[in-house]
Amino acid sequence: MQLHRLTTRFSPSSLLRTLVFVPLVLAASLAAAQQEPPSAFPLDAAGYLNEELPRMEAAIAARDRSFFHGAMTRTVQFSERWGFKVKANPDLAAYPMCTSAVMDYVVVGMCRLTPGDEVCEPGLAPRFDANVQRCREMAARK
Repeated sequence: MQLHRLTTRFSPSSLLRTLVFVPLVLAASLAAAQQEPPSAFPLDAAGYLNEELPRMEAAIAARDRSFFHGAMTRTVQFSERWGFKVKANPDLAAYPMCTSAVMDYVVVGMCRLTPGDEVCEPGLAPRFDANVQRCREMAARK
């Protein structure tokens, strides 16, 4: 997984803290996700990206690699809440542009900082931009 390769750049202790913290948050957020209909996903995903993307741009401008540790944690939390990171959520099959945009968000940001990294595919950034746009359009229709 691309996200895993990027996490090896963070210190083991910070990654361990994340791995201990995330399950606690996930337990609470999974209960909330069961109440949300799948049709709410595009709006939630677009909202998540709309909040995160300006933060990412600021981190890139400041060359702040540490931002991406928190961004990774937030992305995992978001994806777990909707059930599409570890297991497939068939209810979200109609919104692949949104799931892809959320999952590619951290990788695209890290690739903008270190474009020569092996996970930085040439088509990743344009595909991400297109998926974000399509997700926003889908959210606007809901």
